Amino acid sequence: MSDTVELLAALRGRGWTLGIAESLTGGAVAAEVVTVPGASASLLGAVVAYATPVKHTLLGVDGELLAANGPVHPEVAREMAVGVRRAVAVDGRPADVGISTTGIAGPDSPDGQPVGTVHVGVVTPESQRVHSFVFAGDREAVRAQARAAAIAAALELVRE
Repeated sequence: MSDTVELLAALRGRGWTLGIAESLTGGAVAAEVVTVPGASASLLGAVVAYATPVKHTLLGVDGELLAANGPVHPEVAREMAVGVRRAVAVDGRPADVGISTTGIAGPDSPDGQPVGTVHVGVVTPESQRVHSFVFAGDREAVRAQARAAAIAAALELVRE
């Protein structure tokens, strides 16, 4: 069984809903989730916050954090995961789980961090965690690894 299928089963088992905030993955995590029949039982929505200011205006990432550290930072990933829960709220009820991705897929790095740097944030009602990686490969490979890492990280935390 794939991690995506297992993640959705674990969410359903807990009665939890999901929101996804993506930057470098550009919607790939959400696209992967919706390949599973019945994903709508858990997935409320997703936000592609590609531009740095959108991370602040739509997801509520602290503007001073973004100004000081840029968008590729572990705390930015955590705040994106927190913010997407609210952004996809239904009838005033936020999503139970938020997943986020931020990083540098390449081919160049705008701020000197290594290409392949990725931070994945996952927030649940019980826990918050950020995983940081430096993936190898070209732009497509980095994005694919980031997508897989986001789903695996969410599965790990939802199962706890």
